[in-house]
This record gives sequence, C-alpha cells and structure tokens, in this order.
Amino acid sequence: MKKGTSLLKFLTRIEGLPVAAVLAVLYGVLIIVAPRVFTGFRIYMSFLQTVPPVLVCALGLTLVITAGEIDLSFPAIVALSGFIFAWVFKKFDAPWAPWAGFILALACGALVGYINGLLVAKIGVPSIMATLAAQFFWYGATILLANGLQLNIKDVTTSIVHTIFVGRINIGQVPVPMQAIWALGLAIFLWFILNRHKFGEEIMFIGDNANVARVMGIDVVATRIKLFTVMGVIAAFAGLLLTLEINVFFPTQGSGFLLPTMAAVFIGGTSIAGGLGSITGTFFGAYIIGSLEAGVVATTISGYWVQLIEGIVMGASVVLNIIIEEGHIATTFNRIRHWVRPDQPNTKYEGN
Repeated sequence: MKKGTSLLKFLTRIEGLPVAAVLAVLYGVLIIVAPRVFTGFRIYMSFLQTVPPVLVCALGLTLVITAGEIDLSFPAIVALSGFIFAWVFKKFDAPWAPWAGFILALACGALVGYINGLLVAKIGVPSIMATLAAQFFWYGATILLANGLQLNIKDVTTSIVHTIFVGRINIGQVPVPMQAIWALGLAIFLWFILNRHKFGEEIMFIGDNANVARVMGIDVVATRIKLFTVMGVIAAFAGLLLTLEINVFFPTQGSGFLLPTMAAVFIGGTSIAGGLGSITGTFFGAYIIGSLEAGVVATTISGYWVQLIEGIVMGASVVLNIIIEEGHIATTFNRIRHWVRPDQPNTKYEGN
C-alpha cells in the first residue's frame, strides 16, 4: 500500500499529468466510438494543423494570467498581424516581401502589447478594461484598413516563409505540419522561461503578491510591460500561422479564439488568481479543446450534444487538476476503493 501511495505522490509531481490523462482518455473513447476516423492518422494531422494558432495564444496567455493579469486583446492582434502580412505581400511583389511582412506583423504585435503594458503598469488601468478596449480598437482599425475585405494570398505557398512555418515535414511517412513543431518548440521555450528563468520567477511572484514582489526588489512596472509586449508578439505569431495556413486574410479572423484559448489555459491548471501557471497543462488543454468538437461530430452524435460533452470533459479536467494539485489524490483514491469494496477497511486508519 505504501508503494502505491508513493507512486501516486510521484505522479502528482508531474506537471500537466491530469490534463494529459484526460486527453488520452478522450482519444481512447473516440477510438472506440468512432474507429473509422480515429484509428487513422489523418484526423490527428488535422488537429496538428488547426490547433497550433489557438495553442500559441494560450501559451502566451498562461504567462499573463500567472502574473495575475488578463489579456483580451489577442484576437484583435491575430487579425491585425494577418492583415499586415497579407497587405505587404500583395503590395510589394518582391522576394523579400514575405519576410518583411512577417517581421512587420510581429513588430506591430509587440507595439500593441507594449501599449497595453503602459496602460496597465504605468497608468494603472485594470488589465481587463485596458485589453478589452484594445480588442475593440484594433479590430476596428483592422477592418477599416482592410475596407472590410479579405485578401487572397494563395501565391504565398511558393515562398520559403510558408514552407518554414506551415509547410509539411515528413516524419517517417507521415507529413507533420510545421506549425505543430513551432508550437511545441514555443511551449518548451516558455516552460523554461516560466520555471527556470528570472523573468518567470518575477511573473509568479507578481501574480502571488505584487506588493511583496516590490519589497523583494522586482521592478513590477517593467516586468508587466515586458509581459504584455511578449503576449503581443506571441499573438501576432499565432495570426501569422493562421494566415499562412489558410492563404487568406479575413477581417474577423481570430474572433473565435477568445473562449477556446482561455478554456485551454484554465483546463491546464493555471490559477485564475495568479501565482501559478502550467505551460504543459496548457499544451494538452489546447488539444483537448481543439479535438472535442471534431471528435463529437465524428461519433455521429447529434450536434446538440457538442457543448454538453465539452462541458463534461472540461469539468472533469479541472476537477482532476484540483484534486492532484491540492494533494488529495491518495485520499480520493482510498475513498473510491472503499465505496467499491466497503468490506475493506479505510487505509487512513490502517496501522492504528
């Protein structure tokens, strides 16, 4: 019994384990109920193609929420960056145009994030209000600049930028989308930033208690400005991945990102109160969100059930996360075992 308890304690130390377990169970259930779809590799390649833009936004938002802040402007940055890239690409018919558009889009994302940071850290506007205003403003600016029209950039498929960021790389005989590789690389990088770098420590200290962080010598204002700037760059990168993949810019792109992104972050175990964030949990959480709707549709269940099932899976992920994070997994396991076999004594009292 002690070995079992020790194993449970060891498993609880693995970051993102409960979310990964939920994802594995989800795929297992989908394989059983929709074997024709989920026993082939194509559906998983589809997830690797469509999930990364939301995942990238969720990784950046994890840092922001860990710092006790919120950013609601990233969907507008997704649209703005897509427009800037598409406009530069169509305006300048030159080999350097894709790279120029890419860099300019990232720079504009950084600028929007920097302005958000100034509003929050310097002026003292609550982040929810500052970024909500930015969301409306930059979406409106993007629509005005684009005259409400979409831009077709199908010729971008011949550029090296397209190949590098959303091309396909063969692993064995399976063509894996490059955006999935970039999202994985970003997740690894941000994990080290949050858990092994001074900037990550400052983010967690600020999220736990900003006043204590100031006493400890952390420049809270500068850190918050950097944080929102980084979020702006990451959101712009997500917009570029989306635009390059679909080969078109449309004015409302990114408008459906807000709720799935936030759901991925909170399912992943990041504390809404700040001070605790999980990049690994967010990574798996994004694939749970990205797989649910397609999975439910593939089972031929009525579309009316989609949101209900999504709510059940999300709730299960959050509950499992709480049980593990608070160290109650062994107690919960013992209670379940006692309910299943009531004739056996509760291990809590064994040895007394």
